Amino acid sequence: MCGRYAATFNPDDLVDQMEIELDRTADATRSILVNPQDPPAGRPDWNMAPTKQAPVVLTRPDRSEKGTGDEQAVRQLRLLTWGLVPSWAKDTKVGIRMINARAETLLDKGAFAKAAVARRCLVPAAGWYEWQVSPTATTKGGKPRKQPFFVHRADEDLLAFAGVYEFWRDRSAAEDDPSAWVASFSIITTGAEDGLDRIHERQPYVLDRDLWDEWLDPAQQDPDFVRAALADHDPGRFEAWPVGPAVSSGRNNGAHLLDPAPESELVGVVDPTIGQVLGPVEE
Repeated sequence: MCGRYAATFNPDDLVDQMEIELDRTADATRSILVNPQDPPAGRPDWNMAPTKQAPVVLTRPDRSEKGTGDEQAVRQLRLLTWGLVPSWAKDTKVGIRMINARAETLLDKGAFAKAAVARRCLVPAAGWYEWQVSPTATTKGGKPRKQPFFVHRADEDLLAFAGVYEFWRDRSAAEDDPSAWVASFSIITTGAEDGLDRIHERQPYVLDRDLWDEWLDPAQQDPDFVRAALADHDPGRFEAWPVGPAVSSGRNNGAHLLDPAPESELVGVVDPTIGQVLGPVEE
């Protein structure tokens, strides 16, 4: 967790909702993908997966054009690679192991500690996917059956995952080569709240709107602030339902991935609200 989420919006949709001052999603950025991203980066994506480029909100000086060096920090929307690559990494492969950062140890891990105090971001999402391991049903191969769920805000408001970001430079590239830089991020996770813990033991840390400004403020670099911001989260904001198995393949995309799975297809699935097993208990 979190290994997939839905980013079902265009950049224009986020400009007003998240008070974006500078939309830089049209900037040429370096991708670490071997094949072209599908859907293209910045387009609505119902199956956002690690190593893809995703819309991320951050506040920092605008250095897209040469200036005096004293530019004011502005809230920007940019495309960053999901899977944080520390500045000291030898290559970008390490990013696939750093798609998430645990809130409990964020300030203790070398890969995340500096970013946690100086480079925090928000990751907008419509919701996230998680796979529930059935306590009763197994596959034909004898392994526990896994049921995908979609989780979103019950009030249908936009989600903003707390995140951290980093810049990595390819030292083999020319000094003036803009493609030498990879900008990447991790999503911060925490222990799942009651109900959601029947799906998975972890969940993304979702920040409410009244915390966005301070979380994004690059001048706020007190580790105690970070600890306090991630110390607790309000329960009861989310609802979840089982969805079809198509989301398990990164090749599948589209709004149909959010459709509730028919009850006839649920096998050994635990209802996260009441804890009752739905459907047949065995295949």
